[in-house]
Amino acid sequence: MSDPLERDLFTDPELIQDPAPYYAALRERGPVVREPHHEVFLVSGLEEVLEVYGDLEGFSSVVAPLGPFVQLPELAPGESLADVVASRRHEIPLSDQLPALDPPEHTRHRALLGKLFTPNRLKENESFMWALADRLIDEWTGPGPVEFCDAYAGPFTMLVVADLLGVPAEDHATLVGWLQGEGPEKNLAGTARSSQSGAEVLARLYPWFTRYIEARRQAPAQDVLTHLATVRFPDGALPEVADVVRLAVILFAAGQETTARLLSTGMCILAEQPSLADELRAEPAAIPNFVEECLRFESPIKGSFRLALRDRQIAGVEVPAGSILMTLNAAANRDPRVFDDPDRFDPKRANARRNIAFGHGEHFCPGASLARAEARISFERLLARFDEVRRADSDALVYAPSFLIRGLEALPLRFRSAT
Repeated sequence: MSDPLERDLFTDPELIQDPAPYYAALRERGPVVREPHHEVFLVSGLEEVLEVYGDLEGFSSVVAPLGPFVQLPELAPGESLADVVASRRHEIPLSDQLPALDPPEHTRHRALLGKLFTPNRLKENESFMWALADRLIDEWTGPGPVEFCDAYAGPFTMLVVADLLGVPAEDHATLVGWLQGEGPEKNLAGTARSSQSGAEVLARLYPWFTRYIEARRQAPAQDVLTHLATVRFPDGALPEVADVVRLAVILFAAGQETTARLLSTGMCILAEQPSLADELRAEPAAIPNFVEECLRFESPIKGSFRLALRDRQIAGVEVPAGSILMTLNAAANRDPRVFDDPDRFDPKRANARRNIAFGHGEHFCPGASLARAEARISFERLLARFDEVRRADSDALVYAPSFLIRGLEALPLRFRSAT
């Protein structure tokens, strides 16, 4: 059998579908390994990933979205990488997005989210989740299979974020239409349509939110969108409209995409382990730990990228300045130094919450508590409403064709209603 590490983690279709053998091979080689295809340093140990995340002066997030697939500007005479990141960031694709920002600018923009995610707003949003879960389930009619990703995971996660940001209820159907694709074509697998419509949603959200924010700034109202439009930086400065729009769009993109993958992962496990579904149905208090184990076992985000601004050493491995690193959260979540028997799914795992599926430190996902609430509420309502769930076909599962995202493209299920 060939060495998995000789294959390209970023482009090999088999590794995209199942990266677990690659992660296992990394563990045998060490917590920091330089892969041969793109010369990316793969950081797979949990302790080492946390070290990289914590070294904000040594590593920049400017390459977080694209990693080795981004072209960095050439250094001018006497110019350092830190200088480029500080003064020529605009030359680097996607470097203005929140995940790619570095302190203090990242800290400044992230503070805006804290003003949006107030305790009262999150409490109102959770009430919306309970009602939305039942409303979506009520729409499932007939004996045929339900394509869970299209019928529940996608619209649920999108509408939760829409409600959190105060998008008027009359526009919710428009958002779901963008997500599910427009037109008469319906495909149970839905792979191509889902991928295409996801890109279309992002393209449409920018001008759509721009109109909303500009309108609320010109004519404020007593609503959440006005609060979003008029939120200010800690120093009291009013952000540019584009800054607010980027923030709203990244919440949609990250919140909807990753949480939908989490929901489909959990439902697939429950469909394949009916005894576990029965246990959780009888003991809903165990659902939060089940969610944590889903996050650990199948992290929706495989990892992120960092740029080494100066020479560094991690776990005894020399990492030269200018190197690209990938912090493999998904592999770190299977670090045997932290998690016993890490390739086994254990819903009662005592330290499941030590997972770093949501990142760590400065870039810890601001929507982590929201995602956890969405998953907890969804699984509780689905288990309460149905006394049996199983996969509708025996075909092999198909995962998102992405080196960053981990999650199912489609999950046809059959449910039997509880009497």
